[in-house]
Amino acid sequence: MELKGKKVLVAGCGKSGLGAAQLLIEAGAQPLLFDENPDLDAAALRRDAKIPEDVPIFLKAVPGEWLARLDLAVVSPGIPVDSPMLAPFFDAGIPVWGEVELAYCCEKGSVAAITGTNGKTTTTALTGEIMRRHFSRVFVVGNIGTAYTAKALSTEADSVTVAEISSFQLETIHSFHPKVSAILNITPDHLNRHHTMDQYAAAKESIAKNQTEEDFCVLNYDDPRLREFAGRCPARVIWFSSRTVPGEGFFL
Repeated sequence: MELKGKKVLVAGCGKSGLGAAQLLIEAGAQPLLFDENPDLDAAALRRDAKIPEDVPIFLKAVPGEWLARLDLAVVSPGIPVDSPMLAPFFDAGIPVWGEVELAYCCEKGSVAAITGTNGKTTTTALTGEIMRRHFSRVFVVGNIGTAYTAKALSTEADSVTVAEISSFQLETIHSFHPKVSAILNITPDHLNRHHTMDQYAAAKESIAKNQTEEDFCVLNYDDPRLREFAGRCPARVIWFSSRTVPGEGFFL
């Protein structure tokens, strides 16, 4: 989607939402901010986050007349996709993206994306250092501390983005297409959000949903769920293991 001139609602005024709003402003879109918390100090938020006066801020609810004007809604990863807060956007047929999808819309380089229940941050940091030995422009983003939206507009055709991606963020991807993805493991976590292990696993596995056989997906051979997923993965699977020597992959 071409963002310039689009009216985009940003749901959630935390760090992620403010980062999304800043990207939208720089991309020439027309953002408006929304937060369910009626006690939020909108004036302080505008001052501290340097939100321009012409960017509307709505608290508690979005006026109905604004829904008809929207081209897109961007939601914080802290907001579940089944939240009543998002129902009006879905009902109005407004596309709902997350921060990762918005950033990827502006991405110009190659992406390596890492998810899993445990070890994401360490693996992302190490992968970023490896990439820096081989590429001149590398961005390490995501849950590791730097929002993807803060760096997306700085990417170039020859740059590499290494992204730590959570299951919450993966719920709202649509076109996100990493050249290399990795799922480190899947063990019970965030079931208050995803409700079942199958739904949690499906969120993690969706990191590869737009990949093709020309891409790569790194999977943990020691995880039974990931061995089962490999048969459905659209990318070329590369295994790693600490227990056995996999057919195509690495053992330590």
